[in-house]
Amino acid sequence: MASGDDTVNGAEADFEEFVSARGQRLLKVAWLLTGDAHLAEDLLQTALAKVWPKWGSIADGNPEAYVRKALVNTHLSWWQRRWRGEVPHAHDRLATLAGPGAGAVDDFASVDLEQSLSDVVRLLPPRQRAVVVLRYFEDLSVEETARVLGCRPGTVRSHTLKALAMLRARLAAAPALVESGERHAQRS
Repeated sequence: MASGDDTVNGAEADFEEFVSARGQRLLKVAWLLTGDAHLAEDLLQTALAKVWPKWGSIADGNPEAYVRKALVNTHLSWWQRRWRGEVPHAHDRLATLAGPGAGAVDDFASVDLEQSLSDVVRLLPPRQRAVVVLRYFEDLSVEETARVLGCRPGTVRSHTLKALAMLRARLAAAPALVESGERHAQRS
């Protein structure tokens, strides 16, 4: 018969193995939600701390989905509580895409594009951002995303449509932002 200490040590080892195997992927999800490396680490640690007491009951099911849901819920609760007086703008990142060497091959263009896309995604409202991250970065289905967010599939579709429309509009406006930035630089 196993003692309580053996059970705790086994659960701890299982939890550590899970975090070692899936931690980087979950950290990327946290970063996509927060847009900040330090906040992403805090978010992941907070979600894992919330999950740990329940690990024995969720480890046999789908623990990654459970942790992902904890990430999203924790992020949304942080969003509701925090004051956001300053909002970063994607102007500088978008301007780098059409910089002086726009026609030349740029080794860093894909990094710039990725950063610009993540900047624009961070401008979305929290629920829409969560839907975009889960659907397109985590590659979840509409139904899986609905389960993670605790809503109906129709709500996920609605958030997806609104988010994609906003992303298209922001990205279509990028050349205008770049042109206005160039005009401003010429006047200075």
